[in-house]
Amino acid sequence: MFIQSSQEHQRIAQILQQDCTRWEFNPPGAPHMGGKWEAVVKSVKFHLRRTIGETLLTTEELTTLLTQIEAILNSRPLEPLSDDPEDVSALTRGHFLIGSPLTTIPEPSLIDLATSRLSRWQLIQQRVQHFWAQWSAHYLQRQQAISKWHHPNNNIKVGSIVLLTDERSPPCKWPLARVTALHPGKDGLTRVVTLKTATTTLTRPSAKLAILPISTE
Repeated sequence: MFIQSSQEHQRIAQILQQDCTRWEFNPPGAPHMGGKWEAVVKSVKFHLRRTIGETLLTTEELTTLLTQIEAILNSRPLEPLSDDPEDVSALTRGHFLIGSPLTTIPEPSLIDLATSRLSRWQLIQQRVQHFWAQWSAHYLQRQQAISKWHHPNNNIKVGSIVLLTDERSPPCKWPLARVTALHPGKDGLTRVVTLKTATTTLTRPSAKLAILPISTE
């Protein structure tokens, strides 16, 4: 296995050399130069502190919590997987790790239950659900703001995959839809669109939508 791994590393190194790939690293003590990924790190730290609070966790429990949060972060959609109007799936960071989207086992909502009534496993799931509720709402708001900065003229088009910023889903389930129709106003600007999700057709204001991250580059 070690020999195979070494050979694979050599092959990757050769490909990178042929493509003239250059690695640029930020200097120590300058996280602000990290841009988008450092913003995500900052957001995760903030909501992780709020999620755990004063809860005392064992090493195993903390590892379980962080692993599930890692899955949440890597489930974020990047861009559409296809141009098929019937397909509302998106490429995620999980595809680069395991070749498919990350999934989780559905758990009943435990957010409103007192911790004294929970088993240790349920306590971890409650913490995960708290993190998801807070962090995903913040992430969707940020993506909505980025969409407005990069697309001040409302660049949502028919066929675009968008995130619904006012929908709430269980962990790792992002509310995605494909735009099927635009409804411009008298001024020519589109403020209402028709969307197709995996299960139904909706009408939503464009102000409640966010374009996927790679679409805003």
